[in-house]
Amino acid sequence: MTPPTAGPPLAHGIRFAFGTLTVLPVRVTRWDRDAARAGMLCAPLAGLVVGLFAAAAGGLLTLLGAGPLLAATATTAVPAVLTRGLHLDGLADTADGLGSGRPADDALRIMKQSDIGPFGVITLLFVLFAQVAALAELYAQNWALGATAATLSGVTARLALTLACRPTVPAARPEGLGAAVAGVVPVRTGLAVTALVAVCAAAAGTLFGPYAALHHTLATATGLLAAQLLLRHCVRRFGGVTGDVFGALAETAGTVTLVALVLG
Repeated sequence: MTPPTAGPPLAHGIRFAFGTLTVLPVRVTRWDRDAARAGMLCAPLAGLVVGLFAAAAGGLLTLLGAGPLLAATATTAVPAVLTRGLHLDGLADTADGLGSGRPADDALRIMKQSDIGPFGVITLLFVLFAQVAALAELYAQNWALGATAATLSGVTARLALTLACRPTVPAARPEGLGAAVAGVVPVRTGLAVTALVAVCAAAAGTLFGPYAALHHTLATATGLLAAQLLLRHCVRRFGGVTGDVFGALAETAGTVTLVALVLG
């Protein structure tokens, strides 16, 4: 761990969140438990920025005359670029680990390998197809609806990481990002951040009517629930969380949020 340096905790938290969850040029100046706690509480903020960039790409293409499918593809590509595909890679590795049916130690070794197996490839294809298809339907209804959905998906994806850092969730390995952030977020604080995101989701939904406010809130809750179910399964299979599991949680929460917005 890096020795603590001077500065407000929030500033270190923002640096930690953006430095570990995005490729934006932010230098992490502290790598201790306090910085990790603040950083994971700021994870939804990093998701907001990533989501806004994604929404801007899709919205701009739509305004320039592109169809909903092209706008949706661009919107899906931006988060992958801004994370160097880190979360998608984690999703694929987690799918390979879960799909192997091996004991925990063997599954974790499979996840650390640089190649992607058949379970990972299939999972990536279906998840990316689902994201593009959902966004295309939303852009076809209203470009602002698609842009708002992209932003909400980005926030929900990172909020799932905040909730996965509660004290009852152990790390599967003694090293790596999972070990650095496992158990750092108090339950009450995590729930407070969740409530704030829910309020913001409802506020964004009001742009499209009172029912949409409830719809956006429920979509966020559905995405988080899906991520929590996956988290529970991963903890049972691997004995805890890893950086790859965090990536899988983010992609799951974001994708299910988009699908829930379409189904409403």
